[in-house]
Amino acid sequence: MVKKPPITPQKDEEQTSKEEKIGMVDIGHKSPILRVAKAQGAIKLKPESIRLIKEGKVKKGNVFSNASLAAINAVKRTSELIFLTHPIPILNVDVDFKIDEETSQVLVSVEVKSIARTGVEIEAINGVMIALLSIFDMLKYVEKNEKGQYPTTNIGEIKVVKKQKEELI
Repeated sequence: MVKKPPITPQKDEEQTSKEEKIGMVDIGHKSPILRVAKAQGAIKLKPESIRLIKEGKVKKGNVFSNASLAAINAVKRTSELIFLTHPIPILNVDVDFKIDEETSQVLVSVEVKSIARTGVEIEAINGVMIALLSIFDMLKYVEKNEKGQYPTTNIGEIKVVKKQKEELI
């Protein structure tokens, strides 16, 4: 068991408020059950970037393969990045991409499955965010304007769209 570092009190230990203390939620009393969560998000790109993705002509390579691997890795490493989340055994990660040419967006969804004592929503959101960031990284050379700025590029609409729990038999 890892010891928490002591909180340095401002005056004395009795005056330390509950708001200053942090810690993981104890989930020891919960039984492991099937947990599924799906999150989604989008990145708005220039039409030129959408065209390059569709034609497979992005300089760094296959955008969706890279973003998929990045999402899977992010899901598996969530507890290293979000300090108070529990390490969770991941059963499966399903990453899906859809190009919406009408809005010049790439839509990303990540579904995570686990048998655990706590949910996998944060893992799914983390997967979506890193997939979107990977897409941005691969296309920033196209997205920049003449001043080196990104007036079109926008990552957003990130949300949990599914949460499921099932008791194990």
